Amino acid sequence: MAAKKPVAKKTPASKTKSSPKKSNRTFGEKVKWFVIKSLLWFFGLSIGSVIVFKFVPVPFTPLMLIRAIENKMDGKEVYFDHDWEPIEKISMNLQKAVISSEDGTFLTHNGFDFKALQKAYKSNERGRRIRGGSTISQQTAKNVFLWQGKSYFRKGLEAYFTVLIELIWGKERIMEVYLNSIEMGDGVYGAYAATEHWYHRDASSLTPMQAAGIAAILPNPRKFKATGSSSYINRRKEKIVRIMRTLGKIDYNAK
Repeated sequence: MAAKKPVAKKTPASKTKSSPKKSNRTFGEKVKWFVIKSLLWFFGLSIGSVIVFKFVPVPFTPLMLIRAIENKMDGKEVYFDHDWEPIEKISMNLQKAVISSEDGTFLTHNGFDFKALQKAYKSNERGRRIRGGSTISQQTAKNVFLWQGKSYFRKGLEAYFTVLIELIWGKERIMEVYLNSIEMGDGVYGAYAATEHWYHRDASSLTPMQAAGIAAILPNPRKFKATGSSSYINRRKEKIVRIMRTLGKIDYNAK
């Protein structure tokens, strides 16, 4: 008889499985990958949101929410009026008025007016009334995507979003979003609500002086009034109207 071959003993499954490998990444590498992933998410979401708002009306802004919370905490009535109006239905007088009062080089700059920033810096350095020097593009970027504040971090984000909207939206869309999102009174946001609030008419029928009245209060729309204005605001209105007369036809595609 042939000798029987010895049967190999089966090793228990628990012993054959290799133990899970431990991550060889150091703490520094983990932090590095976390930062990279966070930046990729930030760029993706920020660029995506700018692309979406190129076509979709902006429903609300961070400032609208902040103002509502402030009024609630102060025990005031939470008043909120905001309706989107296409730029074709917004008076050209109002478009000229905000360019005349807020950003005279809006049609030609690439998002930043460095001469205005330099003037603002010198004025503030001498202890005069604080000036911002922000363009309409910068104000739009801040209003739609960011919060109020003066930190370098927020200003850096503002510059980033300004570049994005200049590249993706273009001048006409920036103006349309600006005129539909900025604060134009206490709880009043956008051209439609402002013209109804101050003049009881629609946004397409503003006279030059009425448009100048809205533009004149933009530095502090919760303090100043477009109607029944102070002598300071009346002087601003007259100055804005004079500048408006020199603008001529607005062409958002010209540089």
